[in-house]
Amino acid sequence: MTLLFLILSCFMQLCFGAVYKVGESAGWTTIGNVDYKLWAATKTFQVGDVIVFQYSPQFHNVMQVTHAAYQSCNASTPIATHTTGKDSITITAHGHHFFLCGVPGHCQAGQKVDINVLRVSSSVSPSQSPSSLSHIPAVAVPAPSPSHAFYWLPSKIGVVFAVALVLLVSFA
Repeated sequence: MTLLFLILSCFMQLCFGAVYKVGESAGWTTIGNVDYKLWAATKTFQVGDVIVFQYSPQFHNVMQVTHAAYQSCNASTPIATHTTGKDSITITAHGHHFFLCGVPGHCQAGQKVDINVLRVSSSVSPSQSPSSLSHIPAVAVPAPSPSHAFYWLPSKIGVVFAVALVLLVSFA
């Protein structure tokens, strides 16, 4: 039974990322002067994480854009556009992922975010000192709140149960 627990734990960590709600309780908005740059700086994003943009679709949208478009708040040629009001975007690659609101004036008012997914090595080699590692932040980052805990994605729960059932039958 312990082996089953270990296998399921490893499987879940590989399949499910953290879920981050952009802007926390304020969401994706121009109201309240949310500092999305500061919000993103306090997170350690990884491939597999899910970024949730929650907003009123009558007043906002989410556009994934290039770095140049992000810097200039140019929404004319987005990579992707989301308009549901509760958009879940799974991060599938390392590097910067730039998002902004395409409603005129909103990006200029600060409604844009740079999600930076660092390439993090799984171990430190003896030749590297901890201070030489570029993926370790220079300042202390507060522990994530419960809203950033690992969540099971509904579409993958069936996979977990199927694997558990197969393992239970195999080891029974």
